[in-house]
Amino acid sequence: MLVALVTTGLAQDFSNIKVEKVVAGYTYVEGPAWSPDNFLYFSDVPTNRILKAGGAEKPVVVRENSGGAVGNAFDSKGNLYSCETRGRRVIRMDKSGKVEVLAGAYEGKLLNSPNEVVVRRDGHVYFTDPAFGNQADTRELDFYGIYHLPPKGPLTLVAKPKGRPNGLTLSPNGKILYVANTDERKVYAYDLDSKGVAANERVFLSKTDGPPDGLCADEKGNLYVAARNLFVYSPEGKQLHVVEFAETPRNCVFGDGDLQSLYVAGYTSIYRIRLNVKGATQH
Repeated sequence: MLVALVTTGLAQDFSNIKVEKVVAGYTYVEGPAWSPDNFLYFSDVPTNRILKAGGAEKPVVVRENSGGAVGNAFDSKGNLYSCETRGRRVIRMDKSGKVEVLAGAYEGKLLNSPNEVVVRRDGHVYFTDPAFGNQADTRELDFYGIYHLPPKGPLTLVAKPKGRPNGLTLSPNGKILYVANTDERKVYAYDLDSKGVAANERVFLSKTDGPPDGLCADEKGNLYVAARNLFVYSPEGKQLHVVEFAETPRNCVFGDGDLQSLYVAGYTSIYRIRLNVKGATQH
């Protein structure tokens, strides 16, 4: 499962970590999200489903016909937010299974194909809207977008990146938004104010090893980037660690009751690594 490991920092001793395969047997898993009631949710993209896993039990389906959901996230109330790549919208599903469409169009045109979503502690929602594969042939918008959806108010555009934006996450205090750009192989950062408004766009990582996908952060502000391998960077952008898997990492999320387990999604499986640092949570 774990092929190799390179350590360049001292905050976490990765030489003694144990890697467990906790979910297996799928074709393309994505969007790992940890729920407030301690379950791991993830998308099974080819079968158009969202599932949850917990304990030794087999994952169970929580949503059929998911609209090609990829990215998932939770708010503090336990509502599930999902990006429907085929449905071309962002939805929120409550605990009863009721689905509400939060965003499906911008300035009268359908979204391209929402991909990843994150929810800030105060309810501000951010998501990326690239267009991969066949999605590029049917899009109505002539740009790729990073969007902000406040708790009250209309959908607003954060940025129109040249390349396709993909994974995104927030700093522990919710004041920085990080966004991976797959085409440019960069990670951008934006300052967020108390109203959720983004400003001061800047390059946080100027070159990643492989196209960056999912992102997550720990309580110290270190950024975890799923690209060719799983890379860990300090808040200043210094590379701390590299973790190599048998499968290319697609995404990551912190979970378990103490938030000291890092769940890493590959193509077919999800792995768990116990760490001595907690994940940043927006719950």
